[in-house]
Amino acid sequence: MAQKDKKAPASGKESAGSEIARRFKANPALFIGTVVVLVLVIVSFVLVPAIVPEGGGGADLVFGYYDKVPISWVPGNFFSQYYDQLVSYYRNYVDISDFSIQISLWRQAFEGAAVRTAILQEMKKSNYKVPTKTVDREVAMQPQFQENGRFSAVLYRQMSETSLGILWRQTQDDIAVSQFMDNQFTLLVPSNEANFFGEMFSNMRNFDIVAFSVDDYPDSEYRSFAIDNADLFRTIHLSRISVSSSEREARRILETVRDGTSTFEDAARAQSQDYYADRGGDMGIRYGYEIQQEITDAAALAGIYRLGRGELSDVISVGSMWAFYRVEDELKPGDFEDDAVMEKVRSYVRNFQRGRMEDWTIAQAREFIADAEYSGFDSAAWMRGREKSSFGPLPINYGNVDLYTSLTSFSIPILADTEISDLSVNDNFWRIAFSTRINTLSEPFVQGSKVIVLLPTEQIAVDEEMAADIAGLYSDYWLYYIMERSIPAYFLNSPKMNDHFWETYYGLLY
Repeated sequence: MAQKDKKAPASGKESAGSEIARRFKANPALFIGTVVVLVLVIVSFVLVPAIVPEGGGGADLVFGYYDKVPISWVPGNFFSQYYDQLVSYYRNYVDISDFSIQISLWRQAFEGAAVRTAILQEMKKSNYKVPTKTVDREVAMQPQFQENGRFSAVLYRQMSETSLGILWRQTQDDIAVSQFMDNQFTLLVPSNEANFFGEMFSNMRNFDIVAFSVDDYPDSEYRSFAIDNADLFRTIHLSRISVSSSEREARRILETVRDGTSTFEDAARAQSQDYYADRGGDMGIRYGYEIQQEITDAAALAGIYRLGRGELSDVISVGSMWAFYRVEDELKPGDFEDDAVMEKVRSYVRNFQRGRMEDWTIAQAREFIADAEYSGFDSAAWMRGREKSSFGPLPINYGNVDLYTSLTSFSIPILADTEISDLSVNDNFWRIAFSTRINTLSEPFVQGSKVIVLLPTEQIAVDEEMAADIAGLYSDYWLYYIMERSIPAYFLNSPKMNDHFWETYYGLLY
């Protein structure tokens, strides 16, 4: 029998905590993403000829707006310099003459410029202004003004006033963006949150699992439902004429059909305003549940059901339309010996009575639990033809955070990859998985088309050093990773963002 609070072996620590630490500390930039959209401060560039869309020339190209501030490509501005930097970087790895690569680089440069524009606009609205002395000091520290490790006034004076002005304003913007990001980093570090993340990793569990498919709902249950709800599966063949203008107009058309001025079919083709007009109004054979969805007035529906072949109904309200019907074939009871009718029954139950199917499947799972409590998990699974899978050790890791082992890292043969992914963000799964006592069967719960039963077989207590490593990684790297992902997404999806990159790019090409 598995023991509670069993200490993790040394090899487990090496394969989990140390591996994560190695991946982060060896090259956190690559772990987070090769080239991040947001570039805070550009110190120097290897300038290369830009791949400008044909027709761009030297004109300013406006690819969008943030809060009505244009996001433009101008020779020498942030957008163009960032694009040049991307080209310089990627030319060592891909064919930058490839059309799809060019588009990707332009798009990435646009997004970087858009995020920078958004940050500067938000800082401006907050009335933040970079002190002039701070900008002067940063400009003086630029490498092009250094000689023998010290600022050179001679080199400084060699730069034109126009270029100095551009450099000064860019440096001012760089400082404002850096200040914004520094403030965000500070806000993202609650005092106890890192320890909380470390504690989430401190207890891991191994599990056995069986699953029951909702789609195994048997034919006997479908038939039982059909018999109990026979009115839903009666059939009637109808034709319809409907108009949206007024009830009065619908009655006028009805009278022309009744007095023989027009045939039903001609009136439908000429004056009906629905899908069936071109077919002379013919709706085909309809099931009771289909007609009920259309004609919600029970008295009107009952009146149509009483009509004989060839008879016309009165005008009734159908959604936003006014309609009248002709019976082509009278109401007939459902034939549950007919495979086609039973397929309709199955379709109805699957689409409108899914809870009934889930309840039946949960009942099967409960019977399994009762058997397993008596004869054991493996025996009960074998007797009921259920395949058992095992996985773990797994910590509480809602949403597959990369800091520690995720549910999606396990292969669970009885679940598809998409089902495992969905399970990883199922609150009920995590609650049940870590609140059920060890060696005690869980309550059954629904995940998609499956009803799942878990058996926690072992709980492993991770040592304090490994938990501390996780807490440290969270503070040192993970928050920065989350911020670099979330801040660009926040601005790029903001209602203040007006993105017409594709129109501008393809407009220049064609």
